[in-house]
Amino acid sequence: MRTTSNPAFRNLPTTGGYANFNYGQGQPASPFGEATVAPPQTSRPMTIDDVVTKTAITLGLAVITGTLTYLVGPPAVALALPAAIIGLVISLVLIFKKKVSPGLVIAYSAVEGVFLGGISYLFASLVPNLGAGIILQAIAGTIGVFAAMLVVYKTGAIRVTPKLTKWIIGAAAGVAVLMLVNLIASFFTAGGLGLRDGGPIAIIFSLVCIGIAAFSFLLDFDAADQAIKGGVDAKFSWYIAFGLMTTLVWLYLEILRLLYYFNRE
Repeated sequence: MRTTSNPAFRNLPTTGGYANFNYGQGQPASPFGEATVAPPQTSRPMTIDDVVTKTAITLGLAVITGTLTYLVGPPAVALALPAAIIGLVISLVLIFKKKVSPGLVIAYSAVEGVFLGGISYLFASLVPNLGAGIILQAIAGTIGVFAAMLVVYKTGAIRVTPKLTKWIIGAAAGVAVLMLVNLIASFFTAGGLGLRDGGPIAIIFSLVCIGIAAFSFLLDFDAADQAIKGGVDAKFSWYIAFGLMTTLVWLYLEILRLLYYFNRE
């Protein structure tokens, strides 16, 4: 399996022992001339249906909790920060935990929904001329980018090669470092490096982030594809759902921020 820029996929095994999907067929004969019998299996290999189902569950839960949080009104903004902290802690546990934990993935999705609901309400309140319209635009943009990159991947218009993988990982790491430096700089100077102040540099930076997030989907799709082809255990589809969720959250936030830059008074 190729490396991906998404840390959520670090626990995906390279193979699950299901690569042939047919035990007892094509197995080397034993020294006594008998066919080798495969050991009994207590689970099954991952399928595309597993990935779609788990991803739908996580996204659906995030949409529900996000919508409910948004409908709370002004108090929703106060919920964003604690939800972000809790979500970060859960994500770190998921990334470094060795065993698959569907419960934590579900909890992460629910908390991220609260975070997104609070942030969405904040941006909507900052753009009174659009209100909830900016949220709908950001959702539409996120879905559009996701669908476009899925088509790009499935048609092979852009192939995931080791060179492309290294480029995307390097770009994502560079953006992360710049965000951290900008945050630290903002403690000492107003606006920090200007990456989030709404000016020309901030707009360009958001566009770059959107581009990197979009290309990161190619690595996510490839990681999922390789896992399915490698016969990885079906339970690891929760990791894939978690990984896709993190990329979608990042993309949505960047699109929402960019729309805010263009529509603020």
